[in-house]
Amino acid sequence: MADVSSSSGRIGSLDGLRGLAALWVLVGHAMLLTGWHLPLIGDPDLGVDLFIMLSGFLMVFHYQLRESREPWTEVSTWSSFWTRRFFRIAPLYYVILAIAIALGPIIFQSRMVIDHFLNVTPQLPERYLDGSLENIALHVSFLFGLSPGHAFRTPLPDWSISLEMQFYAVLPFLMLFVQRLGWLRGSVGIVVAGVLFATAIRIAGINFPMPAFLPLKMHVFAAGMLLAAALNTSRERAFVHYLLALMFVAIPIGGGMTLLREIVRLGLVTAFFALIFHAHLPRPLAGPLNRISDFMGNRFCHELGELSFGAYLIHLLIMQPVIAQLMQAYGHSISDFQRFLLSIAITIPIVYALSAIGHRFIEMQGQKVGRMLTRRRAPAV
Repeated sequence: MADVSSSSGRIGSLDGLRGLAALWVLVGHAMLLTGWHLPLIGDPDLGVDLFIMLSGFLMVFHYQLRESREPWTEVSTWSSFWTRRFFRIAPLYYVILAIAIALGPIIFQSRMVIDHFLNVTPQLPERYLDGSLENIALHVSFLFGLSPGHAFRTPLPDWSISLEMQFYAVLPFLMLFVQRLGWLRGSVGIVVAGVLFATAIRIAGINFPMPAFLPLKMHVFAAGMLLAAALNTSRERAFVHYLLALMFVAIPIGGGMTLLREIVRLGLVTAFFALIFHAHLPRPLAGPLNRISDFMGNRFCHELGELSFGAYLIHLLIMQPVIAQLMQAYGHSISDFQRFLLSIAITIPIVYALSAIGHRFIEMQGQKVGRMLTRRRAPAV
């Protein structure tokens, strides 16, 4: 039902989805910052939700591939998992974080030009200018997402990075929980706990500027996890997983939820399910979906997916100065749409060129270190 490569253990279409999610966030931010807007596409938070769902899916999918040799019942599996994930995320993030803090005053000035031009409420200076030891320490440790005052306090869209690391931290315990209760009961228990925790912090008056705290997005992670778990079930059971995933993403927490956002979240789950489980669908749908899945796994989409993390981290550092310069140079002599087109025409090549450099010289090297540290030595004879 899913085109899993026997050599790499990958589902090719997921590369295309990762690349699409990064482009969605980039284009959505370009629309917000230039004043030209389209519904859905102009909402970068939906692109982040797609990333989150992908993360939940991929963590369970890759565990299923390793389950026979790395069971969650062994503490060594936990340490190997955490080590691999740290060295996949941290090296590039630390480099971009250092650059962002150094360029904070420049990015802040650019953002002030943009906010003044669009006549919107200016961003708080501390988001761009806080180079304090406390702020840096919280970001280096990835704990900043647990603090409402620090969850959105760099020029990067990195609130979701802390969210991701929180998910990695608890994943071994979540897997043990669902192994004990089964996927359906276990996932419901996880989501209910997340909703209760999110409700409790809201009642306590604790407000996060972005949904950087795991309980606020646990239901979206759980939707992806459920779809991955459905790979090892029957056709009927897979549809039950799909329906439960729909129920999870329909829960109205984790950011400003509107009816349109709810509908798009449901559409994302449906599209995800259709791409992965197209063999379960009627033949008139299965054939075209299979071709779409093949296309999203081609070499170009694979490379786009590989560069998605770097593009996500880097794009605002490039985009905001570019848009500020366009506003200062052309003012209202060009339309919002023209400003948007110019901004992405300039930003996208730069962002992806820098992402390619970061991927080759930082991300891939970090991944090698992670694999080296977790490689199991063969027992001595």
